Amino acid sequence: MIKRKTALNIRKAHRYLGIFIGLQFIMWTVSGLYFSWTDLDEIHGDHFKKEMPVHSSFSNLKSPTVLDPTLEVSSVKLQEISGTPFYYINDEILMDARSGEKIAEINEQQALDIASRYMRADLEISGIKKVTETGKHHEYRGNLLPAYVISYNTDENLKAYVGALTGNFKSVRHRDWRWFDFLWMTHTMDYEGRDDFNNLLLRSFSLMGLITVLSGFLLWYISSPTIRKIVQPKKKSKK
Repeated sequence: MIKRKTALNIRKAHRYLGIFIGLQFIMWTVSGLYFSWTDLDEIHGDHFKKEMPVHSSFSNLKSPTVLDPTLEVSSVKLQEISGTPFYYINDEILMDARSGEKIAEINEQQALDIASRYMRADLEISGIKKVTETGKHHEYRGNLLPAYVISYNTDENLKAYVGALTGNFKSVRHRDWRWFDFLWMTHTMDYEGRDDFNNLLLRSFSLMGLITVLSGFLLWYISSPTIRKIVQPKKKSKK
């Protein structure tokens, strides 16, 4: 069997590793439980949206290159903005699909009209503002700016985001989504952008967690009376 001093060193290493990474183990467990017990559709805010967004049909539309012969089109999408058909061309140009008028970005009323096509009619709007910059931890991080954030009078602090440059309904954010986002950050240990599973901190704690578990198995092995009964007779028989 292992010498007493070696066993004490293994026990000490196991104990201090457990203390050091114990909090992170708790966060991994709590976040894992939360993820497994939540409905992702609710996290995405689908229960705040209409089952089927309102889509209109249009006629008498003209080709973007007819409206502007100088255009070189690589992509085009037809969308509705306040009852008017618009082309979103090359991921950068909003053009009226009938008149050819181009707009730099939509206004507040247009953003409200777009949101109303997706959000439930019984939700009361409490405010709207334009977001021009976001930090690394903002709930709208990583999306094209500027954007309009529309707030609703709910206990969940519900907000909807509409792209000012694109006229697209982008996302819904609410209390449960924010809890999910926070716990996801603690689960991945990516405290910058949330989604980097290859960060050094996560790798280090994962390795230390493995060492802690293995040292626990080793401690069980060297301190188990059953193992001693199996091993010690074999040693005596060799003499």
